[in-house]
Amino acid sequence: MFIPEQSIIAVGPVIIEDNKILLNREFDKDGLEKKQFMIPGGKINDYSLPLEDTCRREVMEELGLEIEILSPLDTIMIPHPKTNGVILLVHYLAKRLNEVEPGERTIEWDWFGIDALPDNVADNVRTVVETYKKHNQ
Repeated sequence: MFIPEQSIIAVGPVIIEDNKILLNREFDKDGLEKKQFMIPGGKINDYSLPLEDTCRREVMEELGLEIEILSPLDTIMIPHPKTNGVILLVHYLAKRLNEVEPGERTIEWDWFGIDALPDNVADNVRTVVETYKKHNQ
């Protein structure tokens, strides 16, 4: 597979308990409030490390969670809105090992029913939830 220059690879853990998914909203790096609930995670900065390491680091930064990665869940490729590149979103099914302690950039977080997602949820969340439901229900 060819990934164009100016592309981004991002990873995130999909944490589902009792048919509810953990999502958060946060401030971006410029301090602006993101409007959508998202799967915690972020882009790869160090390509010498396994993707799972970035996944663990990002969820620790955003929600103070230690996680156990259970398995790959879904990978989604979307056009980058500002370049000719793409955004490759890699999702892992994960289990949390402690309670949520939100980081300073987190505005809010909550557990949402996988059949009752909020209107302001990122598109990839709906796709990943459907993949989860196909394999786990």
